[in-house]
Amino acid sequence: SMKKIIPLLVVLTTIVLISCTGGSEKNNNSNDVIIENEQFKLVVRSNAIAKSLVLKSSGEECLMPGESIPLFSVTQERPYHNEIKLGHPNKKTTFQADTIYKEGDRLIVGFELVPYEAVIKINETPSYVGFSLEGFKVEPGTYPDYLKITPPPATEICLLQLAIRDRENFGEWLNVSWDDNVAINVLGTDPYAYIDFEKRNGFTVLKASAIKEIQFEGTGAALIVSGSDKLLDNIKRLEEDFDLPRGVESRRSDLINASYYWTANVNPSNVDEHIKYAKMGGFRTMSIYYPSFEGPGGYSIIGRYEIDKRLYPNGKDDLRAMLDKIKAAGITPGVHFLHSHIGRNSPYVTPIPDYRLNLVRTFNLSENLGMSDSVVHVEQNPTGSTMADGCRVLKVGTELISYESFTTEAPFKFTGCVRGVNQTTVNSLPKGSTIGILDVSEFGATSVYIDQRTSLQDEIAGKIANIYDAGFQFIYFDGSEGVNPPFGINVALAQYRVYKQLQPEPLFAEGAAKTHFSWHMLSGGNAFDVFRPEVLKEETKKWPVEEAPRMRQDFTRINFGWLGYWIPSETTIGTQPDMLEYVTSVAAAWDCPISIHSNLQAFATHPRTADNLEVVRRWEEVRARNWLTEEQKKQLQDVEQEHHLLLNEQDQFELVPYEQITEVAGNSRDIRAFLFQRDGAYYVIYWHISGNSNLELAIDGNNVTLFKNFNQEESIISSQDGGVIVPAGNSRYLKVSNVSKEEIIDTFKSAQIIE
Repeated sequence: SMKKIIPLLVVLTTIVLISCTGGSEKNNNSNDVIIENEQFKLVVRSNAIAKSLVLKSSGEECLMPGESIPLFSVTQERPYHNEIKLGHPNKKTTFQADTIYKEGDRLIVGFELVPYEAVIKINETPSYVGFSLEGFKVEPGTYPDYLKITPPPATEICLLQLAIRDRENFGEWLNVSWDDNVAINVLGTDPYAYIDFEKRNGFTVLKASAIKEIQFEGTGAALIVSGSDKLLDNIKRLEEDFDLPRGVESRRSDLINASYYWTANVNPSNVDEHIKYAKMGGFRTMSIYYPSFEGPGGYSIIGRYEIDKRLYPNGKDDLRAMLDKIKAAGITPGVHFLHSHIGRNSPYVTPIPDYRLNLVRTFNLSENLGMSDSVVHVEQNPTGSTMADGCRVLKVGTELISYESFTTEAPFKFTGCVRGVNQTTVNSLPKGSTIGILDVSEFGATSVYIDQRTSLQDEIAGKIANIYDAGFQFIYFDGSEGVNPPFGINVALAQYRVYKQLQPEPLFAEGAAKTHFSWHMLSGGNAFDVFRPEVLKEETKKWPVEEAPRMRQDFTRINFGWLGYWIPSETTIGTQPDMLEYVTSVAAAWDCPISIHSNLQAFATHPRTADNLEVVRRWEEVRARNWLTEEQKKQLQDVEQEHHLLLNEQDQFELVPYEQITEVAGNSRDIRAFLFQRDGAYYVIYWHISGNSNLELAIDGNNVTLFKNFNQEESIISSQDGGVIVPAGNSRYLKVSNVSKEEIIDTFKSAQIIE
């Protein structure tokens, strides 16, 4: 039987069961605890093991049969009760719940061995059933008076764990298992819950935990069991009730599939030119990288968050006016920040580094440090400390000190030290002082990471919000991986500390990294970094094509960009229309957008910019109009088959599969040609990658017709050898009749380029 309990440690933690209507009762025929509503019924045995989880509309059982997994558990770094400490190994140990019963609107939960209990209050609402952990109770005398601890000495509490039978889909980000009929989702109701899963043989354990070093009191989680078509509606209600970022609403917006024009150098003097190219590409959104208004300096200046008066003489007013001009052109502006980084040339680092910068390891000086010493003596063994170039940096009082190496046998010391790096203030420190290795970003080593346990992230969030409210409407959280452990909480928490200060709430967001709570903010998922033209298609298959279907299982899209823009040169064929068409068409297959890194000089110099941006414009119109059918999307998901979106004789879109003719004109790289068939005839779309010339083809002129567009026929010149000469510059279509596919391919392979 359960022991009489008294309040000792109050820990308020919320677990939510989402449903249409609430209701719970105790089974009069047994000691089972029953929690149910119109959508599902959860039955828990008196030993705290989940017995059944049924979707009422179909009667389908959601739990894995035969798996005896308790609903709750508690973890200690080592046993603290004296007899348990003596009887069991002193190591990190998880104790499972072994008793549960119901008193009114509370569940009383006991655990194996450890002498305390948890009280969980049930709160029923029309949409969900709430579970709050009111506290732990320990019987007097359980711990002797001389043991000066705050019971219970737990480091982690599992709020909920269920063995869910595997289904067709599993979203690892949202933590949801689902198929066409039912969805089972364990998710956080705040940014402090640690949401995770464990894959087993035929089932997945969905888990939610509270971690002491982050937060016990107030940490919440939720269980949703519903028809799959109702899942997002349930999450939407949860987001409203808990005042979370509106992830569902954002995913349902008209702009969620909009590609964006990305720029790192837009300013009042060139914004009109950027708008011109953005309109050529049909972009509905524009993402503006922070150097556009903070000025040059890259990652090293992050932390200033000041508008460059050389570019914007009137500061924020000029920025607001520029954003208004972008909006007037029908383009929604967003901003791209690195929110968790601090530049090594920023005031937070030099001349005196801020105490809130993160340290990955700390040491105590074992000898006094003088003003000119090149060796730093420490008590602790530096084994395993970073040796990456640029990252070997100690934070020592008011200065940063770089080191070349360290010893791993006593006496321990860092050697080859350079004092006062990054123009920091050289100081002396006495023996025993605490120093540490600075958490330098691995991306170029020009920035460092914020200690998320401090107020610095909130301070930076305020500076970002002050710029955001100039008129930005969406945001990219770059550098999101740049936090300290536990990453599963701090990645999203750092984003949220910024997100909740942004006014108005972003229409959507993307990020460089994500954890569970990010789902409510990063409705746009993530964007992929730039790949060179020569490998773009293969890298697209390898990365975004692999991720997109997985993210769909999380009810989320990704961004198949960023796409770079290269001018043809001796070292590259440059960005070409078929490359952009491949990426954007495959992205559209998964309802995903792309993004292009703009470059005004490259746009103006590249001979095929008009063709390149026309490809993007057509596909953006397709996205905006939701023109693709589900059957067409399935076709586009075949990544080995390329497709072309053309405008036909009625100026309407047609989607056709096409294939590249390789080795055109004796394997010249200058001509790219692709073959497709429509209305019983073959067509070749072709162009010159970098200039204008002519192409001589050994084919009867009576069998070919040349088009710039399908309603714009162009003349063809007959060659002296009985063939034809066609211009090769911008993209054109050559219609070929009465000739086999093989003959057409051979004709283009044997073609001659005439300069």
